[in-house]
Amino acid sequence: MEKSAPNSDSIGDVVRPENINMTGRANSPIEPLPKRKKLPHEIPSWVQQGEKHFITINCQTRGINQLLQNDTAKKLLASAEFYEKQNRWYLWLMVVMPDHIHFIATFNLSAGVRSIITAWKRYQAIHQGIDWQSDFFEHRLRNHSEFEEKCHYIRMNPARKGLIENPANWPHVLDRISLDSGSLGELALPKPHKKETV
Repeated sequence: MEKSAPNSDSIGDVVRPENINMTGRANSPIEPLPKRKKLPHEIPSWVQQGEKHFITINCQTRGINQLLQNDTAKKLLASAEFYEKQNRWYLWLMVVMPDHIHFIATFNLSAGVRSIITAWKRYQAIHQGIDWQSDFFEHRLRNHSEFEEKCHYIRMNPARKGLIENPANWPHVLDRISLDSGSLGELALPKPHKKETV
């Protein structure tokens, strides 16, 4: 039996449904976008005070340098440090990128993670003119291994984005070393690869 040459409606032996175009999207003049779920940021009762949380806050428009212009990054870091002095959070690490911020903090859970971050974002929007996305990403770090992994991820972010070669030279960062001579900074930086000798 001879196979016929594939036409525009089939790929190999798979036939594409008539309502799906070549990009895999439905042929609809007004295709509804999926509804994004609002993530709950209420902390379960079993989460103890002192837990570390990985947070990402994005600008409304991604890909535009809104946070590194003028002295915005410096003011964001100063404001984060002020929040720490007010006992709203204990900051482990914060890196400001052109269109988002990553940080790890321990929050005063009686005040609530959502209310603390919302108030901080609101202040920055009013006083720095930052247009934030309406929500934020939050993940509770469950162990020291996750903490180290996220610290590394955050510190490497400027290098991964091609903004700097050596992440240790990124100027828009606060960590325990810069806050109180702690020891986090060395943990978060990439480790040199050791060559094996035979």
